[in-house]
Amino acid sequence: MRAQYLISIILFFPILLLQTTVIPLIALGGVVPDLIIILLVFYTINNNQIFGTVLGFVYGFLFDMITGSLLGSAMISKTLAGFIAGYFSSENKRNIYLKPINFSLIVLFAALVDAVIYSFFSALDFYTTIFKLLFDHAFLPALFTAVISIFLIFFYPKRKSF
Repeated sequence: MRAQYLISIILFFPILLLQTTVIPLIALGGVVPDLIIILLVFYTINNNQIFGTVLGFVYGFLFDMITGSLLGSAMISKTLAGFIAGYFSSENKRNIYLKPINFSLIVLFAALVDAVIYSFFSALDFYTTIFKLLFDHAFLPALFTAVISIFLIFFYPKRKSF
């Protein structure tokens, strides 16, 4: 179990580097997908809810510390996203949840929770309505993240069932 934590944290740093440097170049109208949520949901489904919650906390803390964002905003949002994704970490249904459509729906739900909580703390604009704020800063990035996750889950090797 400790090796899983270590591998997931080591894998976080290249994903964060990719998230902060390359991914903004493919933004569509200012909407950027969140690769960290995809990684968090993947590890949460493969392990369990406690693993995902703790990993979300660590990812959020490292994200806040490295990027210099408001300390605690990504930490609480990624912790809740890991907790929500943990409801889909059943050992009996893991192969079902890692199918592309199911995985992308789980990512959509977790990314929506993450983006709503994160935008609540970080997106402060007095001239827009709450619905426009949630649509621009929560729903569209979550949808973009879910679409990207469909393509990324195809590279995951499938288990052979006997």
